[in-house]
Amino acid sequence: MYQFFVQPSQIQDKKVIITGSDVNHIRNVLRMKPGEEIAVSNGIDGREYRCGIEEFVEDTVVCTLRFIKEDGVELPSRIYLFQALPKADKMELIVQKAVELGVYEIIPVAAKRCVVKLDEKKAANKVNRWQGIAEAAAKQSKRGVIPEVHMPVSFQEAVDLAGSMDVRLIPYELAEDMTHTRALIEAIKPGQSIAVFIGPEGGFEESEIQTALSAGIEPLTLGKRILRTETAGFTVLSWLMYHLEN
Repeated sequence: MYQFFVQPSQIQDKKVIITGSDVNHIRNVLRMKPGEEIAVSNGIDGREYRCGIEEFVEDTVVCTLRFIKEDGVELPSRIYLFQALPKADKMELIVQKAVELGVYEIIPVAAKRCVVKLDEKKAANKVNRWQGIAEAAAKQSKRGVIPEVHMPVSFQEAVDLAGSMDVRLIPYELAEDMTHTRALIEAIKPGQSIAVFIGPEGGFEESEIQTALSAGIEPLTLGKRILRTETAGFTVLSWLMYHLEN
């Protein structure tokens, strides 16, 4: 079943009004007809609105609400990925897969070892691109929300932003063994907010690690092998998804 995102104001009693580029996609690409069913989310409450296409009116698709699926697909905890800016176009892959794995928000971090340096204009263009990828991934994976991709922040700003979160984790090659990592993951309770810090190629500098540890961020190992920045994030998110959905 195809899924689309609308603004809350587009859901009116028993009617759902779809506008914008989705209209052309529904009518001319998917060639859907009145009576066919689609899923709609408002990107906020995580609920899935099942609708039947009623008619096409100029640049809108008018749908009739059939029922609301309350038990959505969102994880029971909000995960915030603090991802250090990687080289090349790796961030596009990271955003796409992190959204599929259930992340709630993605905060790019300009760590000291980041090769990529973005001025405000370049950063804004990149974030717009990443946000579009997040929306497409949310549609594909039938998410109930579209994860927000923030403007890049410094490492200290990232630590400050994570300060109010319940669980804060940072992979660190000198952390204790997997027994400690397992205990950290298993102690997380549904409903807790979770911050995950992932370093760039070459990892975080030691001074950044010490800043994180001083702020109470928990170090954990990802195993005996050194993982690429994109693999590290997917590993932690996969563990969290497995734990939270069990």
